[in-house]
Amino acid sequence: MSFDRSIKIAPSILAADFANFGAECEAIEAQGADWVHVDVMDGHFVPNITLGPATCAAIRPHIKGVMDVHLMIAPVDPYIEAFAKAGADVITAHVETTPHIHRTLQAIRGAGAKAGVALTPGTPASAVAELLDMVDLICVMTVNPGFGGQKFIDMTAKIRDLRAMIGDRPVHIEIDGGVDPRPRRWWRRPEQMCWWRAPPSSRAARSATPRPTARTSARSAPPPKAPTSDLAGRGSSRA
Repeated sequence: MSFDRSIKIAPSILAADFANFGAECEAIEAQGADWVHVDVMDGHFVPNITLGPATCAAIRPHIKGVMDVHLMIAPVDPYIEAFAKAGADVITAHVETTPHIHRTLQAIRGAGAKAGVALTPGTPASAVAELLDMVDLICVMTVNPGFGGQKFIDMTAKIRDLRAMIGDRPVHIEIDGGVDPRPRRWWRRPEQMCWWRAPPSSRAARSATPRPTARTSARSAPPPKAPTSDLAGRGSSRA
């Protein structure tokens, strides 16, 4: 899994048909999805309960690209190995879920996955200042995790701060939650972000989106269109 700072689309399977996950994963990749995002919720850190390692293992054969697992659970550490064995390429933990996030990130990398750290809207960028050399991805929540259908919370200032903090480090920034069709200025600044999540229901919009190529720099590439519904989908919060 090489590093590429161009904008990527990572649909959440929470917006999929739960009775047909395998085919849904294949369908979104066929339509051009870059990553497949898996939202894991425990009914404790967030209100809803969703998926576990068994589901990840079941859909892994249907995913040709990257499977990104977003753990909205507490505690995190006891489950890292299970999700890594299930085939997660990226495992993201929330900084708010543990007093020892440094150790959690070490454990994720030790299990062979790329390490991500997520920030809820109320958590400042400074919370990850000491973690930048330990992470491969920073997930900026633009809704409060746990439910879909929420209004986008503008985290532009936080995204800008994180991008400045990251510098030339190979770290992705993920925008997660509440993105809608309205244009936003930071969509025109691909250097400010790396990818955002969209539900499978936005496949048509995704297939029509111009994507940067080897001949088109991320800075000059046209911005992606936003999905036509909330990123979280079906009553639970991917991104």
